[in-house]
Amino acid sequence: MELLTNFNILFYLAAYLIAGIPFGYLLAKLVAGVDIKQEGSGNIGATNVLRVLKERDPSLAKKLGAATLFLDAIKGVVVILIAKMMGAEPSTLWTLAVLAVWGHCFSIFLNFEGGKGIATGFGVLLVMLPIPTLIALVSWAVAAKTIKISSLSSLIALAALLIASYIIYPSGIPGIGTHAPVWIIAITVFYKHIPNLVRLVKKEEAPVA
Repeated sequence: MELLTNFNILFYLAAYLIAGIPFGYLLAKLVAGVDIKQEGSGNIGATNVLRVLKERDPSLAKKLGAATLFLDAIKGVVVILIAKMMGAEPSTLWTLAVLAVWGHCFSIFLNFEGGKGIATGFGVLLVMLPIPTLIALVSWAVAAKTIKISSLSSLIALAALLIASYIIYPSGIPGIGTHAPVWIIAITVFYKHIPNLVRLVKKEEAPVA
């Protein structure tokens, strides 16, 4: 019973389970009748939703892509903000951030498969590290505009975030005194992008038009 009444445990479970909801898969399946896991890159994120559905209905593709991006970003934020309002410690909030990214990347609803973690990671990091995350967003925008390859742009933004966090907080993130949670999120996102890196090396990674 203590497990079910412990403040932190309940929030940890909520962060993982809510972030595990595969909005891209559900929207594509329910609205467009497409199994996004079986087409394109097989990823459930906004980029694959946009790329696959664009061939069928460009207008619908943009709407569902935008909806997927927003929902994937916000689903990790909701639990963190509620926990913050209830007085959770910084260490607890960072644990929630990590669990949200893991929930998206390794969803219990998809047999522990999932997305790449970019949108969910951006959402939680925007709350936890706003300035470094905004710097990363600018880096992503520039890279996406010039390179036009979503995965590479995302990894460039990830590197920018890590560098910015060390420059702005050289002694560690305020409240916890370490950059460990950021590295855990970064390593998770990088791991999920390994197939993309393989395709990049083989020059098989498709650009986003």
